[in-house]
Parts: sequence; structure tokens; C-alpha cells
Amino acid sequence: MSGAVYPAGEKLRDLGTVVVDKPSEMGNAKGNGNVQVLKTPEFLKYVSLVLLTLQNALLILIMRYVRTRKGDMFFATSAVVWSELIKAVTSLFIILYEERSVWKWLRHLYENIILQPVDCLKVSVPSFIYVLQNNLLYIAVSNLEAATFQVTYQLKILTTAVFSVIMLRKQLASLQWVSLVILFVGVSVVQLQASGDDDKKHTDEAKATIQKEGAVEQNPVKGFIAVCVSCVLSGFAGVYFEKILKGTSQSVWLRNVQLGVLGVLIGVITMFIKNGQEVQEKGMLYGFDYAVWIVVFLQSFGGLVVAVVVKYADNILKGFATSAAIILSCIASMYFFDFHLTILFSVGASLVILAVYMYSKFVPQPVITLKIPAPTTRQV
Repeated sequence: MSGAVYPAGEKLRDLGTVVVDKPSEMGNAKGNGNVQVLKTPEFLKYVSLVLLTLQNALLILIMRYVRTRKGDMFFATSAVVWSELIKAVTSLFIILYEERSVWKWLRHLYENIILQPVDCLKVSVPSFIYVLQNNLLYIAVSNLEAATFQVTYQLKILTTAVFSVIMLRKQLASLQWVSLVILFVGVSVVQLQASGDDDKKHTDEAKATIQKEGAVEQNPVKGFIAVCVSCVLSGFAGVYFEKILKGTSQSVWLRNVQLGVLGVLIGVITMFIKNGQEVQEKGMLYGFDYAVWIVVFLQSFGGLVVAVVVKYADNILKGFATSAAIILSCIASMYFFDFHLTILFSVGASLVILAVYMYSKFVPQPVITLKIPAPTTRQV
């Protein structure tokens, strides 16, 4: 009966093969005489992707602004610590809401964190990488022009795909690999046209501003290295965290508490290694204002949404949402930064839409084999 497709609830009289419509449904197929296929919450998956897209669009714009403006510059290491802390606290309150009782909440945390130190150590790997990656992103944004940073950062989609194939044994169709190339080309076209003329026009003005007003001077080589390393770290950490989430029964919010707590500890150590003397003299909140706090909260919010995305979708789809955010950034620039729509922008946006369609359309169907035990004979 190999290759047979059984609808939900139909009994299997033999060993058989079930083709599941979506990869996310594989883990929910049960073989106790009946095949039950429980669908992934589609609403939650796509809402989280939309929120992640909006979050990334705003984060890119505001982060670039706060890292290149004149005035007192905040410590990026401090901003990373605050982001991790807010993420952990928010996740704690979400767990409290789910438990509906302070006592159950405390017992849940005690049983799943205090009594399971080895399980927490699994999260230490992505936690350390995320802290390092976030610090590298601040370095990259501070030293690269917007177009260069945003285009180069799309390498994380490719690294995520490679790590997904290696670590999760994810099967990608040949057309999906083609879609990754198309996506990168499309985003590159959009970003190059969005800032090509403006960057050239403002090059001399930027140099004059640096000398006159004390703005941050840029080092493109340093920024390029930072963003490339960040892409590799992003791909590995994202897939590693996805493997943890989908391989255990722990809730996504509990994992975020573990990530946040460990992230705060690692972030504080990083902060004192890099900016210890300055932090002692000026304080952790030196240079913070409303714009910096917006970046901090957007990073925290993004971490929570990403956790939901990798739980109910996957990391490559998360990468597409991030790429769509770049296009939204260009659209926002039309209203706030006097951006003009051109043919290049239209072509690039069309390529990205085509890439998303191809990736969603040509997903290989996973096949799982269910072993049904032979019926036992009852004696009357």
C-alpha cells in the first residue's frame, strides 16, 4: 500500500505510507489505529510573520538613525542587555497569564528551569550567539551605508537554508534554491536603486558633517566583516533554536525565558569586557533617549516574534519576512525621506514577490511511514 494517502480518521489495516500536506503537520500524525493530522495554527503563523516584517522594517530605519546621528552615543552592548532583559520579563508574564496562578507559575519555572540545568545549557549556545550577533549588527549598521548593509545582510537567508539542510535534514526543491537566488537579486536591485543616487549625492556632505558636527565616522571594511559574520551566526543560531523548539515539549515562552536570562548574563559580561571603564564612569543608560528605547523594545519584540515564527513556520520563511521588511522600509522612505518610485524598484519588488511564491509553491512533500502493530487475538 506504499504511496497511499489516508484522510484524517481513516483506519489503516496495514503498514502504510502517509503523505502529509505540510511539514509542520508531521509531528502531529499519530498511528494508534487512526491517523490524525492536526494542523499548525495557520493564523498564528502568518500573523507572526506580518508582525516580524513590520518590526524589522522599523528596526532597520531607527537603528540606522540612532547610530549615525550626532551627539552622545549610547553603548550598543548596554542596549543588547536591556533587550534581552525585556524579552525575558515579557515571556515570564506570558507564562504567568497561561498558568493563571502565581503558585502554578512558580512551580512551572522551578520544575522546568531549576530542576533541569542540562536542558537550560542547550539554550546557552543560541543565547551566546544571539548576543554576539546583536552586537555585530550595531557595528555593521554604524559602519555601512544603508543599501550595503541591508543587501549584504540577506546572506543570512542563504546561510539559514544551508544549515537547515545540514542540521534539520530539510529537503529543498531545486526551484526553492532558485527562489533564494531570485530573492537576493530582487532585494539587491531594490536597495541599490533606493539609495544609489542619494548615497553618491550625500557622500561629500556626510564627510563635512563628520568634521563639523562630530558624527560617527564609518569604516566599510569593518562593517562588511561584521555583517558577514553576523549572517553566518544568524543562520546557525536560528536553525539550532528551531531544532530545540521542535524537538522538545517545552513552550516557546519558557525557551525565551531561558534565552533572555542567559542572554542578560552573557551580555553583561560582554558589556564590561568592551565598555567596562566607560560604563562605570557614565552609567549603562548613557546616551539613551526615546529613539534608543524604541530600538531596544523593537529588538525585544522581534526576538519574541521570531520564536513564534520558528515554532510554527521555519527559519527560511522568517528570512523572507525580513526581506519583505526591507521593501517596506523603501516604501516608508517615500513618505518620510523623499524616496521616488522607479522602474528598478518595481522590478526588484516583483522579483521578491516571485521568489516568495516559488518558495511556498514548490515545497517537497515529506513522507513518513507509520508502523501499525498487528491486532491481538482475544480468547473468549
